[in-house]
Amino acid sequence: MNHKMLEVFEDCPVIAAVKDEEGLKKCLESEIPIVFVLYGDICSISGIVSRLKKAGKIVIVHLDLLTGLSSKEIAVTYLKSVTHADGLISTKPGIIKKAKEEGMFAIMRFFVIDSIAYESIRKQTESVRPDMIEILPGLMPKVIRHICRDSIVPVIAGGLITDREDIMGALGAGAISISTTNQKVWFM
Repeated sequence: MNHKMLEVFEDCPVIAAVKDEEGLKKCLESEIPIVFVLYGDICSISGIVSRLKKAGKIVIVHLDLLTGLSSKEIAVTYLKSVTHADGLISTKPGIIKKAKEEGMFAIMRFFVIDSIAYESIRKQTESVRPDMIEILPGLMPKVIRHICRDSIVPVIAGGLITDREDIMGALGAGAISISTTNQKVWFM
């Protein structure tokens, strides 16, 4: 794992997750150093990443949410060589493996909906070895605590986080950071 990147995450309890142009503009006004890009397409993603990088942000693109790019490994190479994103997020093990091969920071996203999903986190993390995992929803301190205890990589909690209490609950349970599209949380 890139230890320098881990240090930035440790110093960044709130990650701005942008899902549209309005969110991007607001994010550029914030002091948050890490941005998850959750929108865009093959034509716009390079410009989105460029604007964020010019503002000094670390940019992690959620590949699964980009329109016009398949979830094939060549899309990882495209993101790295054309957009110069710092890393990516995906729910797909093959994409995470390719990102690691390309030297990109790789975050694997999991939706924790039942005990089967919980067990899948452990198995896939051990197999794929992402740099970090992101679990959604992020409002489950007891589950976050169990996942953090069992995980071999740091955990980010995301989804449905709306206030300081939610942030403190996730961080107190062991998450290294939280990610949110809620712009009010970015400026707390």
